[in-house]
Amino acid sequence: MGRGDLTNAEWELLESFLPCGGTRGGRWSDHRRVINGVLYRVRTGVRWRDLPERFGPWETVYKRHRRWSADGTWTMLPSRIQAAEDAAGRIDWDVSVDSTAVRAHQHAAGARKTPAAAGPQKGSVRGTDRVDPVLPETRRPTGGSGPVGECLGRSRGGFTTKIHLAAEGRCRPLAIVLTPGHSGDGPQLRHVLEQVRVPRTGAGRPRTRPDQVLADKACTSRANRRYLRRRGIRHAIPERLDQQRHRKNRGSRGGRPTGFDSERYKKRNTVERAVNRLKGFRAVATRYEKRACVCLGTVTLAALVIWLRT
Repeated sequence: MGRGDLTNAEWELLESFLPCGGTRGGRWSDHRRVINGVLYRVRTGVRWRDLPERFGPWETVYKRHRRWSADGTWTMLPSRIQAAEDAAGRIDWDVSVDSTAVRAHQHAAGARKTPAAAGPQKGSVRGTDRVDPVLPETRRPTGGSGPVGECLGRSRGGFTTKIHLAAEGRCRPLAIVLTPGHSGDGPQLRHVLEQVRVPRTGAGRPRTRPDQVLADKACTSRANRRYLRRRGIRHAIPERLDQQRHRKNRGSRGGRPTGFDSERYKKRNTVERAVNRLKGFRAVATRYEKRACVCLGTVTLAALVIWLRT
């Protein structure tokens, strides 16, 4: 076993959830060796062609990663681990939401403009009904600005992709959404929370509602507060100064002040620490993939490792 490879205990957790047969009646290459090859690439950020020979042909490793990114296998595996953790009471449901921009390498540009470029419409083909974590509006035809269709956009950092993240109280990612780098945080809060879906180990619906949501001023819009109030979710979101002045200028028509608990808000640093953990993987800190669904698979695999090793 090499440095960073799956341990025997981690492999036992994942083995039963992996597909058994290959395509067209063939057999898959050894899953453990291939997954270790993908992990090596996600951790180091090397080119696929430069993978060490101990992982087998690099084409096999790359194609397996691309296939499992598109069909939702990588998305399914963390949900299984989360279900076991939730059943044991080891998930802190004080959820913090934030985003981080990832610089795109020049090799991330130039994907073909096809209708299926953004991946599948559902999060998994294995019975989950998550909505697509690549935003629907990023899949619309964009004319001459084709990169936007693959969650690539222009921001202060240049050619970037933004990772929107919801992390539970122990700094582990619960939901991941990709958008172009120029997208705002506020409009994506609802979409990120809709990705929070932890299955039950027995009978019952998956858990989708946190105990409380912590977010910064970028998510302080009235629409977001109404959405959280409608779902019965407590929140700690500070109000911007211009919103406070506008509310006070309207007098009684401005409504009551928004409730804000500064002590609860101190816990929001958990999502910042979760971002730091994700960016410890070099293929997450810099985007190399052309396709948005493959990029999401890379980030999801990094989150899976965090769940396995935390």
